[in-house]
Amino acid sequence: MADSLKTRVGRVITGSVHALVDHLENQAPVAVMEQSLREADGVIGEVRHELGLASANRHLAQQQHANLNGQHGKLGEQIDQALAAGREDLARAAVARQLDIEAQIPVLETTLAELARQENELTGYVAALLAKQREMTEALEAFRRSRASAVPSAAAQPGGANPAQRMEAVAGAFDRVYARQTGLSGTDHSNTLDQAAKLKELDDLVRDNKIAERMAQLRAVKP
Repeated sequence: MADSLKTRVGRVITGSVHALVDHLENQAPVAVMEQSLREADGVIGEVRHELGLASANRHLAQQQHANLNGQHGKLGEQIDQALAAGREDLARAAVARQLDIEAQIPVLETTLAELARQENELTGYVAALLAKQREMTEALEAFRRSRASAVPSAAAQPGGANPAQRMEAVAGAFDRVYARQTGLSGTDHSNTLDQAAKLKELDDLVRDNKIAERMAQLRAVKP
């Protein structure tokens, strides 16, 4: 198999499905993932083509190997007959042909072994690629389902999602990017917007009290 195809096979097989998450914040994540699946399809097709060629060549080599062995055996019988008939010249010609065949057979057997190795390797590649393709397809379908379930809730509001939903979506997008880049969790989702508003009101109250205390201190020291 050509090195360029091996590189493509390796990229498809070793590429984790989670690597696709890097594209989920793009404007067309489904298109990106579908393109990856199309590339996987193309690589599978090319590897299957090479597998077919290797199998066909091995079959031809096996036939040639069998034919040469058959010729060698037949020549042995003919040599015996030629010597019995006193035709040493014919026997010599048959022996010369046997020697040629004996020189070809080891080379052919090496070729057969290499073709068998290629078949095994390519068969393994096809199996691995198909498994990866299934994994990618399942991931894409899961992504589509997650987005399909999210669309109706947003579309139900004439002006888009409510502030809480919009803030959750923004925070979710932020956290996904943050986690991918740092490996750490992003913002805290334990507080709701209502809780956040109350905490902000509490902060304001504490600040107002501090201001009042400072003003009282200033009045106390003023002559």
